[in-house]
Amino acid sequence: MSRAERLPAEIDRPEDGASAPSGLMDLLNVAAVLLEADGKIDMWSPQAEELFGYSVDEAAGQFAAQLLIQPEHRDAAIRLFAEVMETGRDWAGAFPVRHRDGSTRLVEFRNMRLQDNLGDYYALGLATDRSTLRQVERNLALSTRLVTQAPIGLAILDTSLRYVVVNPALAAMHGVPEADHLGRNLCDVLAGPGFPAAEKAMRRVLETGVPVVDQHTVGRTRVDPDNDRAWAVSFYRLEDHHGRALGLANVVVDVTDRYRAAQKADRAQQRLRLVADGSARIGTTLEVERTAQELADVVVPDLADMVAVDILDSVLQTGRTELGEGPPVFRALAVKSAYPSPATEALVPPGQLTSYHPDHPAARCIRTLRPVLISHVAEGDLARISAGPEAARLLARAGIHSDMAVPLIARGEIIGVMGLARARKPLPFDEDDVALAIELASCAALSIDNAVLHQHVRSAAETLQRSLLPHPSPRHPGLEVAARYRPAQAFNEVGGDWYDVIPLDGDRTVLAVGDVMGSGITAAATMGRLRTATSTLADLDLPPAQVLTHLDKITQSLDPYIATCVYAVYDPHSGRLQVASAGHLPPVLVQAGRPPELLGLPTGTPLGVGGVPFETVTVELRPGDQLVLYTDGLVETRDDPIDERLGDLLRLMSPPTRSAEEMCDRLLQRLRHPSGHDDVALLIARAQPLAAP
Repeated sequence: MSRAERLPAEIDRPEDGASAPSGLMDLLNVAAVLLEADGKIDMWSPQAEELFGYSVDEAAGQFAAQLLIQPEHRDAAIRLFAEVMETGRDWAGAFPVRHRDGSTRLVEFRNMRLQDNLGDYYALGLATDRSTLRQVERNLALSTRLVTQAPIGLAILDTSLRYVVVNPALAAMHGVPEADHLGRNLCDVLAGPGFPAAEKAMRRVLETGVPVVDQHTVGRTRVDPDNDRAWAVSFYRLEDHHGRALGLANVVVDVTDRYRAAQKADRAQQRLRLVADGSARIGTTLEVERTAQELADVVVPDLADMVAVDILDSVLQTGRTELGEGPPVFRALAVKSAYPSPATEALVPPGQLTSYHPDHPAARCIRTLRPVLISHVAEGDLARISAGPEAARLLARAGIHSDMAVPLIARGEIIGVMGLARARKPLPFDEDDVALAIELASCAALSIDNAVLHQHVRSAAETLQRSLLPHPSPRHPGLEVAARYRPAQAFNEVGGDWYDVIPLDGDRTVLAVGDVMGSGITAAATMGRLRTATSTLADLDLPPAQVLTHLDKITQSLDPYIATCVYAVYDPHSGRLQVASAGHLPPVLVQAGRPPELLGLPTGTPLGVGGVPFETVTVELRPGDQLVLYTDGLVETRDDPIDERLGDLLRLMSPPTRSAEEMCDRLLQRLRHPSGHDDVALLIARAQPLAAP
């Protein structure tokens, strides 16, 4: 029967992991020597042969003192041996021993008395080289001090990834006592989304043996549950001298300060990018609503989860901040959320008017001209930041946890408020966020104020422009007349386009269209003066070329303005149309049976240039024919050649079956862009048979 067959069933075989030999015993190379009661060597282990140099044949039966001890130390050795045999007390210590090669070595001994079943005594000596033992002790002491006193976290985990050793530094980092680590996994000690990935990396290192160095892990601990902490963790597999895995070593360095500094730097760069983005994207137009929406688009989602931009209604109505005795009245201009949220239902929709209770952040901003920051929204704060109980319920349902309101201040006057909130963003608003919001709000406030001012000036100019234009009757002798005026759209200013229909003696009618170069109130006023002069000159019954000559002199006195103009006189009795142009686009003549054409008039120079005579051209205008006078805003665009646009105009005029009114609407609908940058004056005259007296 072999030795392996004689082993009890409960004892694992050496190939099993539980019975693997200890590497420490192999490292110490402990020798065993059994002495009889008289001091003779009875048993001699292979390790003893290696330690002392004598083979078992050379040592067995020899007196140990004579074989191993120098003469000067033999008495002491015999005395110690006798004491052990007589008293049964163990003896341990170092003793000089003679090696077979003649050298003397200091050997560490552990001696003990043994008794067999017959009552006889033996002495068992366990020995190892003193220098080897001291080296192991030094290494162990050094390792122990390194582990316990190291400022970095150190831990050893077994093959099931359970902690077996944890140093004080790691226990302090985790905020968990050392004893509470033992026998538990990482995710049992620390809970959070970042730790399962670290435990997965541990398992991979244990399986492959490939170490992981400086893997960053971010999470929260029991001692600091409200703030993220960061660690640089390293894992490497521990192996015995046979290469078998004993477990895992874990080295942890707390890099929270570095992590927070990097986050702060990232936030600073993000703020710079956001400010640069805001400067480029906010204020691209002179439209109040669009500017407010641009501000909202910049803020969400980079700074806030949702935003609302409200402007004082008095600013929109009068251009001035007027705060009465009651609560201020706001008009909501823009609302935006980074994702669908119940909170948007709690905000006032754009275009609607609202007022807030005195403790609302918007109302406080108006009173103090200072931002209001509620970093952590408690349950009691929901009533403060909402317009009412239902709105507070919606904000709570949306998970709003941080709120801020900043004033919109332009030229020293507050014009509105921007409100921001966070729900999904985990970090609360801080003072840096407030500073960033104020900078963006200041940029937007100036643009909004400019847009409001422009709207008021534009409204005044448009009002003046319309008041100076005539309201012609659709019926004149021998003519059906239709006219339209469309001011410049969007953020463009009203110009100086005009038209006029002036009745003369003899059933004749003056048809005029002009365009004053420039825009705004002054251009509209100049247009009014030229139109008045045109009406006065028409009463003098002068040919069109002479009328333009007089208008040219008048325009020169209105320096620096110049204008273009087409002046025509139609006589229904003769069917003749006399026309002259001063630098204006040619009229369109539409005659039955012929394609529409541009009248070949001498272009002439614009009014106000002077020194160039004008010419009058006479054409026939029969019943059913149409004459179209227009300004450049109808056909000129920034992208299309003028020849193509004039071609489009001619195609739209054919066939001339529509009435003058219908043709006006058709041309404006097909040629006029909704955001046209220039005014349009359009005048269409359709010849009709002259009624009997």
